[in-house]
Amino acid sequence: MTSAIVAEDETLLRTALCDLLGETWPELEILAECEDGASALESIANLRPDVAFLDIRMPGLNGLEVATAAAEASPTTQVVFTTAYDQYAIAAFERGAVDYLLKPITPERLTATIQRVKSRGDARQPDTAALGALLRELTINQGRGTPPLTWITASNGRETRLIMVDDVAYFRAEQKYTVAMTAEGEVLLRKPIRELVAALDPNIFKQIHRSTIVNLKAVASVIRDDTGKGTLRLKQRPETLTVSQPFMALFRNM
Repeated sequence: MTSAIVAEDETLLRTALCDLLGETWPELEILAECEDGASALESIANLRPDVAFLDIRMPGLNGLEVATAAAEASPTTQVVFTTAYDQYAIAAFERGAVDYLLKPITPERLTATIQRVKSRGDARQPDTAALGALLRELTINQGRGTPPLTWITASNGRETRLIMVDDVAYFRAEQKYTVAMTAEGEVLLRKPIRELVAALDPNIFKQIHRSTIVNLKAVASVIRDDTGKGTLRLKQRPETLTVSQPFMALFRNM
């Protein structure tokens, strides 16, 4: 039986795609439904699905970043991107020989994609260089939308602290809250990390685990071990941060 994961941050769209896959590809087993890039990457690395349907724009890691890292974690997983980009971006997808589904996804278009996936069998993903070039082109020509978050507030009794995002070394999920760690210490934010990661500058803040986001400006060095995991040493904090194995591909050029 062929297996897949579906990654889409919009619940209704994710459910609709899963339902449509059930109708057009009834023998497909959906192993996981993911609402952000980090959980999608971990699911691919742990479950090794035959196919991954990845939304391009997701909180934290976008679909192209997930595919780049997943090429090492699960090289036989075929990737199909789902996108609401316009025709200029679609031309970029076609030049990169990347499978894509344009939203809203129609049964006819999905059927054609399924046939291509089946005919390729265990073909490898697009190479990481092609994905990287595609990511840069889409970023330049489509923009990032709203400006990234520059400051955050944290309340302590009657006092409200104003913290510049650049001063945060890393964010860590803490149940329904998020801990922001600065050189002076930790601050508790009343915002889940999934909402926070969508507002941060993706060029500066990178997820190293589903529950941890690091400020690249705060990183002194990256240490790799024999198991594929990594450790980040920070400039102004004594503790080190562990990078889970699937996420190490994102630090390959550091």
